[in-house]
Amino acid sequence: MKSTSVIVLIAAVLGIYLSAYTIDEKEQAIVLEFGRPVGEAVTDAGLHFKLPWRQLVKLEKRILEYDVEPKAILSLDKKRLEVDNYGRWRISDPLTFYKAVRTINGGLSRIDPIVYSELRVELGKHNLTEIVDKRRDKIMEIVTLKAREKLEEYGIDIIDVRIKRADLSQENERAVFDRMIAERERQAKQYRSEGEEEALKIRAETDKEKTIILAEAYRQSQEIRGEGDAKAVEIYADAFKSDPGFYEFTRTLETYQKVIDGKTTLILSTDSQLLNLMKGNK
Repeated sequence: MKSTSVIVLIAAVLGIYLSAYTIDEKEQAIVLEFGRPVGEAVTDAGLHFKLPWRQLVKLEKRILEYDVEPKAILSLDKKRLEVDNYGRWRISDPLTFYKAVRTINGGLSRIDPIVYSELRVELGKHNLTEIVDKRRDKIMEIVTLKAREKLEEYGIDIIDVRIKRADLSQENERAVFDRMIAERERQAKQYRSEGEEEALKIRAETDKEKTIILAEAYRQSQEIRGEGDAKAVEIYADAFKSDPGFYEFTRTLETYQKVIDGKTTLILSTDSQLLNLMKGNK
């Protein structure tokens, strides 16, 4: 009786040992019976139980990395690029994943051709300049979405696909650089031409304003000069009325001052009025 109880106890302990298993936070698992999956996938961490003869296959629950060697891809403008891409993925459906690919390496063997195919198609729709500038992010979003749709049947969720680098092959590099230089020079000439055109407009407008200002100033000066001359005539007339002799004398002096300068040679007769003035005679 005692031996029977011991055997039962040992069998119970062994049964519990073979039935109990734990899953941590970074794992998920499926249960196999004679090599075939049974039940739902186990995704919750903690202690779980199964029938003793059933097998347990644990799979990664963490985000995994996909990275391959650079491959050649042609852009829309026929530039041969050596594209080095990478991605992040996870097992979204453990049962589907196990039935389709079994292992992580099997999953990578499905990811690689699908991602490369979508990458080649999408990059083939864009020129080199679009691939290397900020539009690359939009291109990679499209690649990620299309690859995700195709990988869903394998229980794989592709989270993100990115390009580490996209280098030109040696035969295309020099030609592309020359073309980029020519394009920059063309743009520089265009900017200079537009600048010169704008400068001409500004100069023309400035000359126009200058002409208007000078004309207005000349008109005002002529008006002021006319008013001054009229005032002078009025003053001269008043002076002539008050003392005709003095007026005639001052006007004569003014005339002599305008006519005679340092280069003028005068030959005067003895009865000349000017000679008399110079001698101090009246």
